[in-house]
Amino acid sequence: MGWVFSLSLDWVQLWHVYVFAFLLGSVSAFDAPARQTFVSELVGETDLSNTVALNSTSFNVARMIGPAIAGVLIASVETGWVFLINAASFVAVLCSLGFLRVREFHQSKRAVRARGSLAEGFRYVWKRPDLKAVLLMLFLIGTFGLNFPIFISTMSVTVFHAGASQYGLLSSIMAIGTVAGALLAARRAKPHIGVLFASTAIFGVGCALAAIALSYGFFDLALVVIGVSAQTITTTTNSTMQLSTEPAMRGPRDGNLSLAITLGGTSLGAPVVGWVADRFGPRWALGVAAVAGFAAAIVGIRYLAKYRQLRVFIDAGRLRFSIDDGDAAV
Repeated sequence: MGWVFSLSLDWVQLWHVYVFAFLLGSVSAFDAPARQTFVSELVGETDLSNTVALNSTSFNVARMIGPAIAGVLIASVETGWVFLINAASFVAVLCSLGFLRVREFHQSKRAVRARGSLAEGFRYVWKRPDLKAVLLMLFLIGTFGLNFPIFISTMSVTVFHAGASQYGLLSSIMAIGTVAGALLAARRAKPHIGVLFASTAIFGVGCALAAIALSYGFFDLALVVIGVSAQTITTTTNSTMQLSTEPAMRGPRDGNLSLAITLGGTSLGAPVVGWVADRFGPRWALGVAAVAGFAAAIVGIRYLAKYRQLRVFIDAGRLRFSIDDGDAAV
């Protein structure tokens, strides 16, 4: 059986991979927005921000364990069997959906599905300087900074000359950072754009450190920093879009713009980042991600200075900033 399966794998061509990647993206275009809107109905408004963060935690725990197991399996058995195992795991997902108690959902006002709903969502966001700033920051990070498979794989293979098992270990180490970021986000009662600004700046620093890493261990530490900041960015953006918009505008309108920007931006940026990694090396690709993080931080600074009266000061030897709503962050 294994020999037959191995022989069938030799028939796979690159265009087959392109087709399946397209089909996966098409399914995600329907699946991910539905799940995004679905979260707000599982819990009330008070617990929404924490729920988003905890959902990210469970997702990233899987990311932490999965790559390490996959790396070992790929090194010991054929890659095709790993795909089959991954497909079988969706049985658990279908079972969990079947156990949901629909009558206990927190129903909210739904957006009316009509032609032009997406355009209406863009108009709504255009009138909100805070949402424009958040989505622009997410676009910069999502397009040029969240292509971690490219960064990790190219650094692992061409710089550190590691194999599949080491690549899986690097992915798991980064997932440790994302889990930590999700847990930290779960502690906050509500999202804050000041936290988003700080996390984009830290993301830029983490990518810069990863780009100049001379050792495998130092690169591991940089990945943890990147993981914490990246998770904080995505969780804060998601919570902001869920909590700061009108219930009728969530879902097929502006509530899913953040998801569309994340998925679409990453797909658009992947060829660019991949070309930079192939032409100039993976360190330069990480440099592009670092520049994207700093550019997103500049967008956050501009918004806070213009609309929130940003003030930077030194308190007890530590750099702090405050805005007009009275909140402060390190």
